[in-house]
Amino acid sequence: MPATRVARPGPAQPPALAPDSLGWSLLLAARVLAAVGGGKSLSEALGVLAKEPPAARAAAQDVAYGVLRRFAWGEFILARLLSKPLTHAETQALLLGALYRLETRPEATPMVVDQAVAAAGELAGGVFKGLVNGVLRNFLRQHESLLAALAADDEARYQHPRWWLARLRRAHPEHWLSIVAAGNSPPPMTLRVNQRRGTVADYMARLVAAGFPARALGAAGVLLQKPASVEALPGFFDGFVSVQDAGAQRAAELLAPAPGSRVLDACAAPGGKTAHLLESAPLDLLALDIDAGRTKHIEENLQRLGLCATIQVADCREVEHWWDGRPFDAILADVPCSASGVVRRHPDIKHLRRESDIRRFAHTQADILDALWPLLKAGGKLLYATCSVFPEENAAQIDAFLVRQSGVERLHEEQLLPQDENDGFYYALLRKTA
Repeated sequence: MPATRVARPGPAQPPALAPDSLGWSLLLAARVLAAVGGGKSLSEALGVLAKEPPAARAAAQDVAYGVLRRFAWGEFILARLLSKPLTHAETQALLLGALYRLETRPEATPMVVDQAVAAAGELAGGVFKGLVNGVLRNFLRQHESLLAALAADDEARYQHPRWWLARLRRAHPEHWLSIVAAGNSPPPMTLRVNQRRGTVADYMARLVAAGFPARALGAAGVLLQKPASVEALPGFFDGFVSVQDAGAQRAAELLAPAPGSRVLDACAAPGGKTAHLLESAPLDLLALDIDAGRTKHIEENLQRLGLCATIQVADCREVEHWWDGRPFDAILADVPCSASGVVRRHPDIKHLRRESDIRRFAHTQADILDALWPLLKAGGKLLYATCSVFPEENAAQIDAFLVRQSGVERLHEEQLLPQDENDGFYYALLRKTA
């Protein structure tokens, strides 16, 4: 964030905010947002909330996610309300959180202003309390003119980086506006029923009895009418159900390895697709991931669900370090990508991703395809998967692979765009003919 003004901390003051207050939530959210502004991922930044009570943690997360989804919206407004940019990242983030709350909860305007000023008293010795108060009151006075000016700025209006919008317009001229709207909205909460433990109908009955309205979606999915904590879901900790987007559930449905197949999940963490494959059929499955920390999540997920697989930390491209020489009947290549189809779940991506990353991801994806294809049996299937909506990572990637590689049959291809029921995913199912 740009900076010209320097804070002079005043004398230390005792905390003035109750841990269940809006001000405390705004303060916590400001710390998270400042960390993201400094280059941390949202999942890393949320670590500062780990010791907070559940209610305070949830309230702070709501503000942080809301601000991050509104890419460039708050920054556009602050640029017109501040005579000079702020040096203090947490105070800037506090203002962004307060503006978000003022815009989305106008009925609570006096409380938001009061609590934001109180939160400012906990930062930089309180030297920015007057500034925070003045900026928020000016926002309220100039609200209509600010929003009118904002409508002429694409980034602030559509809440996505300008380069991202340009790519969406080129790739999806008829749907780019709906993709943008989905990316700026909270995601749906979809569950996947562990069909080794019960049926969708059985679990739907348990949800209704527990007071969670829902409807069936796909072969194993259940879409909740309203999101809920996993702690409240019946049977979650006993392995009856997992949280997984309906679009992500397509992976196991499309690859559909036969019982007893030798299967590779090449980029498996955190293990949702691995688990779904094992719930669908008994398999000899190897789950790889390059990240040791994320690989632990695979182990935890499988243990909760009562499933077994061989799990290994490895870069799937470095075949000589992990492959035992036995070919696979089926391979899932859920490759690293821009994550442009799941941005509503990971809104920090809009702030951290750069256009040059698309080319970098495309090189990695091509390397993974070329490394894994020789490991597949003749007649075997490979499912290439991304959570991207950019063609360079999807259809164009597969087109180029088919030019490089002989003996490949494209059995199926689909691009899911983010909508009310699912996030954005791309799938290409390939068969080895020789």
